[in-house]
Amino acid sequence: MNAVARVKDAALAALVAAVLALPLLGFATIDTGGPLGISTRFDYVAYAALAVFVGRLVFMALVDLWRERQMDSAREAAHDPGKPDRMAQIGKLADRWLLPLMIGFAIVLPFLPFADRTVVDLATVVLIYVMLGWGLNIVVGLAGLLDLGYVAFYAVGAYSYALLQMHFGFGFWEALPLAGLFAAFFGVLLGFPVLRLRGDYLAIVTLGFGEIVRIILLNWQKVTGGPAGISGIQRPSFFGFPFSADPPAGKTAFHDLLGIEYSSIHRIIFLYYLILLLALITSLFTARIRRLPVGRAWEALREDEIACKALGINPTNTKLTAFAIGAMFGGFAGCFFATRQGFISPESFTFIESAVILAIVVLGGMGSQAGIVLAATLLTLLPEIAREFALFRMLAFGMAMVLIMVWRPQGLLAHREPTIKLKPKGAS
Repeated sequence: MNAVARVKDAALAALVAAVLALPLLGFATIDTGGPLGISTRFDYVAYAALAVFVGRLVFMALVDLWRERQMDSAREAAHDPGKPDRMAQIGKLADRWLLPLMIGFAIVLPFLPFADRTVVDLATVVLIYVMLGWGLNIVVGLAGLLDLGYVAFYAVGAYSYALLQMHFGFGFWEALPLAGLFAAFFGVLLGFPVLRLRGDYLAIVTLGFGEIVRIILLNWQKVTGGPAGISGIQRPSFFGFPFSADPPAGKTAFHDLLGIEYSSIHRIIFLYYLILLLALITSLFTARIRRLPVGRAWEALREDEIACKALGINPTNTKLTAFAIGAMFGGFAGCFFATRQGFISPESFTFIESAVILAIVVLGGMGSQAGIVLAATLLTLLPEIAREFALFRMLAFGMAMVLIMVWRPQGLLAHREPTIKLKPKGAS
């Protein structure tokens, strides 16, 4: 596309943006002490049109550069078919070297000079989404099953702990495995109706399952509390030592155990390391099970279900195990979320949460552990950074998503290769 055509296209986009922005940004209601008044903000409309004009020009330039790079890569691949994909190599190296560096940084983060209460608390939220992303990666990245209702298992884990603690007095460590089992059971329940579905049809059914769970939580008020949710959920202790300035009678507080002065940040740091431990268990489990026969069956199912059947693999059992194990880790994360918040309600488990978790898996690069960490950090911190621009917060978030998908449509650190490669006999 030549320069004149680009300018015309950008001008048309700016005109459309100005028309759409006029009723949304051009007028604002003001409190005059009586009837509401209306003020004009036509400068905002002009800024929006200018931003779209410049953004459209930059976008088209990036698209042209990307197309040229794709054509060059295609020519190189045609000239040298045995040459490995450069980005796949980067993704493989990231999983091998970048992920351990990330883990090391996460371990020392609370003790760094800039790590105050806000930083540690925000890092805890990032790790929750990292764990959810690694759990969903089993279903989407390894088994190739598009799941838009993953937040349902997250909700099952959270409500399982809340109800077990409220009615049976279970502590966090006692309820954690049960929350995972309940979520895995719901994963199997979801797996049975979708055994013969794939692609968009599978996505629609899983989306409906997530909404069914949320509506049940919203309407079953006698059990779940309905819209009011469940409050007063017990916080975890350090092996029976509570994080409290005034512990119950007969109990020793955490700070007294260590002989240090009480600080409210102790509980924040403990929760941070707790979710870090759960996330690392998820990562190690995923890396290990991927090399087992069930993990190879997931990859075979992802690549070609018909060929999977021809190899004698049972697709029914393969799908059910993927849904159950992925849901189990979602249940673990939900149990932690409940104990961290001390309050849960159906509003915490809407479809947007499933969309964010799926975006983390896709943007990070399906099958890449390090990519999911990078994407979770990006998608969690970006809205927080844009919070100062409250009016344009979601606009900035959407623009960042579009730019990432244009720049790296296959994910930030795409790494997708089989766990076993067959070599000819006698090859080194």
